[in-house]
Amino acid sequence: MNTMKRRTVSSRALLLAAVLSTALLGACSTPKIQDYAAEKPVLELRDYFNGTLDAYGVFTDRSGKVVKRFTVVMDCTWTGDSGVLDEAFTYSDGSTQRRIWRLTRHAGGRYTGVADDVVGTAQGQQSGNAFNWAYTLALPVDGKVVEVQFDDWMYLMNDKVMLNKAAMRKWGVGLGEVTLSFFKR
Repeated sequence: MNTMKRRTVSSRALLLAAVLSTALLGACSTPKIQDYAAEKPVLELRDYFNGTLDAYGVFTDRSGKVVKRFTVVMDCTWTGDSGVLDEAFTYSDGSTQRRIWRLTRHAGGRYTGVADDVVGTAQGQQSGNAFNWAYTLALPVDGKVVEVQFDDWMYLMNDKVMLNKAAMRKWGVGLGEVTLSFFKR
């Protein structure tokens, strides 16, 4: 191969490496909860998740295809810094599910939570209009239980509406996303 062709191939290889490196670094970066500190209205979980809420959502696979649609009716109560979020899911295939979260509010906008199908304790942080929630869910799939990690982001739009987007991963590999709209009655 002559010198000119080697330089062209070498330049293209460097360009490709630079583009791939940028894409990989971008994929690894995630928003920080502090990015939302100045956003309004300020989310107070004890106020928003109090009473009855309706939610409408979809699960999309990693290609973006909607795999499952669902609705949720949530009955939420708080006593001091302890909250119960009783979620009743109805899926598009007619199946139902119930999850009861038990939340605890801590200093500095931190929250912890447990539920029967959550492995360990969920960890959350609120700032401005946002709440970020990380947990591992024991998810029934084809007769087996698979543990998947959720990176769950909620954004308060106004006193009645909150939007939620959660990335689902297994061993760091993206499986899909859950998108929800909450409506406070």
